[in-house]
Amino acid sequence: MEFSTLFREFAALLAIAVAAGFIANRLRQPLIVAFIAVGILVGPPVMGLFEHNIAMELLAEFGIALLLFVVGLKLDLHLIKTMGPVSLATGLGQITFTATFVFLICQLLGIDLTASLYIAAAMSFSSTIIIVKLLSDKREIDSLHGRIAIGFLIVQDIMVVITMIVITAMGAAGEQAQLTTEVFSVLARGLLLLAGVALLMRYVLPYLLTYAATSTELLVLFSIALAISLAGLSDWIGFSKEVGAFLGGIALATTPYREAIGSRLISVRDFLLLFFFISLGAQLDFATLGAQVPIALLLSAFVLIGNPLIVVSIMGVMGFRRRTGFLAGLAVAQISEFSLILAALGFALGHINQETVGLITLVALITIAVSTYMILYSHALYAWLAPVLKPFERKGFDREAELQGAHEVRIPDVILFGLGRYGSHVARGLAEAGFDVLAVDFDPTRVKGWQDDRVAVRYGDAEDPDFIPSLPLSGVKQVISTVPQREVSISLLKALRAEGFGGEVTVTSHRPDLVEFYRQQGCDRVLLPYSDAADQAIYQIRQALQQGA
Repeated sequence: MEFSTLFREFAALLAIAVAAGFIANRLRQPLIVAFIAVGILVGPPVMGLFEHNIAMELLAEFGIALLLFVVGLKLDLHLIKTMGPVSLATGLGQITFTATFVFLICQLLGIDLTASLYIAAAMSFSSTIIIVKLLSDKREIDSLHGRIAIGFLIVQDIMVVITMIVITAMGAAGEQAQLTTEVFSVLARGLLLLAGVALLMRYVLPYLLTYAATSTELLVLFSIALAISLAGLSDWIGFSKEVGAFLGGIALATTPYREAIGSRLISVRDFLLLFFFISLGAQLDFATLGAQVPIALLLSAFVLIGNPLIVVSIMGVMGFRRRTGFLAGLAVAQISEFSLILAALGFALGHINQETVGLITLVALITIAVSTYMILYSHALYAWLAPVLKPFERKGFDREAELQGAHEVRIPDVILFGLGRYGSHVARGLAEAGFDVLAVDFDPTRVKGWQDDRVAVRYGDAEDPDFIPSLPLSGVKQVISTVPQREVSISLLKALRAEGFGGEVTVTSHRPDLVEFYRQQGCDRVLLPYSDAADQAIYQIRQALQQGA
């Protein structure tokens, strides 16, 4: 295919994807559904406008690698620890029960053993990306059920990576017919890879990151290069690319740049994943897909109803109220984008056929579409189902009050952007007055060298709208920007407004003529360092002159 023809096809594909995205957004559906639908529409089964090619496959592989990198980057093991046994028990329990029941269903339906195993694994994992987005939109990410849901979704993410390692070993062992030898080989290579990443974390990455963080563009490029390089290395030594990318994210997860990197990479990741989902839809075989519909509906019903009931049951035994268990359980009422990646990996290794991939994709489309509305209207749904859920609540044993009190997040009084001479002085002054201050600055050297323990510091960019949601805004009394640039102030105001921030906002300017403009934009206060300092100086000089007169 000529380059110009390929370029025009991709241009048309992006235009169709945008149109589908508008429709999905209007219907309040995740874009994953829209992109798979686009693949079905433009692919050979329907319009025949597009065929799978190497360029699409390469972009899709990059997207999957970045997806796993961002998951590793945001892997908050502290959250699992702070939520106690509930995250591990619920996460592992749900995976175990779901996989077992789905496997038995598949066997009763006459599906072969390997396909049953893949389907069981695919039905066990839920989408962290979709759940975090929906809970954030509903302002429930910091609620008890939101924290529990995120906790067991992290457990699922870890299990996904372990599953990919096992599948890779199965693929290699299948070719060599030496399972025991291959298992030991995989373990040895895995230990070497882990040791290499640990050495990078200890001796190399801290120095490179400090330099790379001086430029936003360089930091993003460095992160992408690390993700893709480790993915390539992992593939070269016999693991899946996803494992290497995941370890790359973990390598940066403990650095002060994780939020800034994650916020910058989300858009790149989503753009590249577009091609994976479109490619997946384009490869579906409609000749065999029709026969899969009854099975897909049965499995979808289990995921939509059975998975939440499994979570409610486990949490009920652990002493949680049925409302908390139900709201958290809705987080597993769909299968994940990782389920589709597992299916694609199994197909590439020759473990499953296109019919099995189509079945898993159908279940993904149904469950993601339906569960989105279940989560959006979760409180009304609970009010309707509350009487039915009474048997899932353990009487005389309530862990919620204890858990909510023990893991209450400390919210700062003030979030301050900019730790230059002026900002540092303001931050220290507020801390001396007894206020809890979180300071954010884009200069990594300044963040690293901050010495005042009374003020917590974080690396981040006030001009990055994707970084603002990562801040603990709920309960903050005031956000202050000591960065005088107009563009930064306007961007920060828009981002705070989008997050529904209810506290006061103070910005800084060197131009008195902009005070009224900022007030019209919703600013509560405008600091004028030069004018304020001059007024203070004049006042002190006048006092001295009057005393000496």
